[in-house]
Amino acid sequence: MFIPLFKSIKLFSRRGRKFYRFINSITGIRPSNTDLYYQAMVHKSAIRRHSGKKPINNERLEYLGDAILGAVVAQELFLLFPNEDEGFLTKTRSRIVSRANLNQIALEMGLQNWIQFHPPGDISQTHILGDALEAIIGAIFLDKGYGSSRKFIRNRILTKYLNLKDIIENDTNYKSLLIEWGQKNKCPVQFITEEYLESKNKNIIFIARAVVNDKISGMGRGNSKKEAEQNAANEALENVQTDTLS
Repeated sequence: MFIPLFKSIKLFSRRGRKFYRFINSITGIRPSNTDLYYQAMVHKSAIRRHSGKKPINNERLEYLGDAILGAVVAQELFLLFPNEDEGFLTKTRSRIVSRANLNQIALEMGLQNWIQFHPPGDISQTHILGDALEAIIGAIFLDKGYGSSRKFIRNRILTKYLNLKDIIENDTNYKSLLIEWGQKNKCPVQFITEEYLESKNKNIIFIARAVVNDKISGMGRGNSKKEAEQNAANEALENVQTDTLS
């Protein structure tokens, strides 16, 4: 198949070959469109322009990868736990795709050696790593389709880097963590929780809002007040940490 000149130069340069082998080693995939994977490694802080067009970064790929990751994890949990309710599945998925997990997996994969960002420095404690991993998933989806994306997530993330049993048994207290974060950063934290009766099945559900610095930073729902507030705190933690590190 004909390869445009600029792509062939990029692919067959020494660094291009090394990058190709790196992507192949961490994904098990032979990229067809290497430009997608290059783009996945460009953080928005590293401004790049192509032919005078708008800046190139991985934000759109990250958005897509986040959606694919959530869908695949939901599908796997649905199949693995046929007798568990929606609350269990939602909570477990949230723990699996947490920013802390994604950052650690990306670090172990070695993405930090290829990510372009500014200013240069240590990104091991930032969300940049997890964002790049989600962008890689988005690149795989566009390059190879949903099946390859699912295979990568299942075999190269869920099986290789995560212990599902530990995730299920480790009931992290996100509410306490958020309150501790607020105290440390001098940001007041409060929870507003409301009870609703679902019209369809007459079940009582709880909707919680985690308010940080008078701003809603996370929302969660659950079959109990505790579960709803934990889910809201989990989302809020990801949001406040992302805002801090941006």
